[in-house]
Amino acid sequence: MSQPEDRPAASTRTLELVVGGLIFLFGLAVVYDSLRIGIAWASDGPESGYFPFYIGMLILVASGTVIFRSWSSARLAAKPFVGVEQLKLVLMLLVPSIVYVGFIELVGIYVASILFIGFFMMWLGKYSLARTLPVAVGVMVAFFLVFEIWFKVPLPKGPLEALLGFG
Repeated sequence: MSQPEDRPAASTRTLELVVGGLIFLFGLAVVYDSLRIGIAWASDGPESGYFPFYIGMLILVASGTVIFRSWSSARLAAKPFVGVEQLKLVLMLLVPSIVYVGFIELVGIYVASILFIGFFMMWLGKYSLARTLPVAVGVMVAFFLVFEIWFKVPLPKGPLEALLGFG
């Protein structure tokens, strides 16, 4: 039995134009800041922005080339980059990951990670709370012991760790 064809969500041209545009903006920022701090040759050598300016110019030329070639290519316009169903799968992981990163600032990495692991176990894995809770908490207790106690590597902590005396 064959799979139904996934309708395209975006063409290769669209994504190349978006990425090329973002890289072009980055190049503009590099050039602008280099000009701000100086790109001339001073009596003691190049100013701080001398080399970054030329790197920024290379970025602008390279991304401009990508934009031009993408814009003028009919083949890329017809070629799908990602289908709707594929994009949904990516977003199913990307959106919770973005929320997780935001939670790290609010509640610390350990509590955020327990919620993250637990969410995915219950949502995608369809595990019960009775199976999810020991795994999520156990993994984070192990990470806490390894990083905070044994290796003395401080990771972002929240109110719970402060309450327990590790803040």
